[in-house]
Amino acid sequence: MASPKPDTLAAFEAAKGFMPVREGLALYEAAVEAGRLGLPLLEVGTYCGRSTILLADAAREAGVAAITVDHHRGSEEQQPGWEYHDPTVVDPEVGLMDTLPSFRRTLHRAGLEEHVIAMVGRSPQVASVWGGPLGLVFIDGGHTDEHATGDYEGWAPHLAEGGTLVIHDVFPDPADGGQAPYRIYLRALASGAFEEVSVTDSLRVLRRTGAGI
Repeated sequence: MASPKPDTLAAFEAAKGFMPVREGLALYEAAVEAGRLGLPLLEVGTYCGRSTILLADAAREAGVAAITVDHHRGSEEQQPGWEYHDPTVVDPEVGLMDTLPSFRRTLHRAGLEEHVIAMVGRSPQVASVWGGPLGLVFIDGGHTDEHATGDYEGWAPHLAEGGTLVIHDVFPDPADGGQAPYRIYLRALASGAFEEVSVTDSLRVLRRTGAGI
């Protein structure tokens, strides 16, 4: 099992974010495997860069780029009055969330800035102008059906044969969390284009075995 270097794991644990260590280690292992295709590793949903650290380290080892896509204004559950709101990442001048500065500091502290291409924009818009194949697509963006479906439909078509699709926050039981990531996970399996590789808590790792979404 591939494991990140101790300093990389320490940077991951120190970074602001929500991904538990067990899921992070599973993501890293999937990214290392996907890196063998020699194609970029892409993440949808950056927040402050916690999981980006692991993708960037795997990309560095493989000699490919880690690409991360986020508008950096926060997802619905991170807005004021919601459970995951953090007032320290609100831009006082405009009164909106802006996680981009925190993300950049996270990468700088981890020594991984040069291995990451940060794309600031809304996922479907970025996906619509993206032209190349990807070795990994990690979907960890908004948790409404609109956002999760947009991420899946926008990025899954760019995933190369043998590439890896990772979906976070997959909760089969509605009592545990929102159902939109679970629904795109079920859709991927039902498409016949993906097979399941591993399950680690709410993280699902799938591999593309055929065409379609």
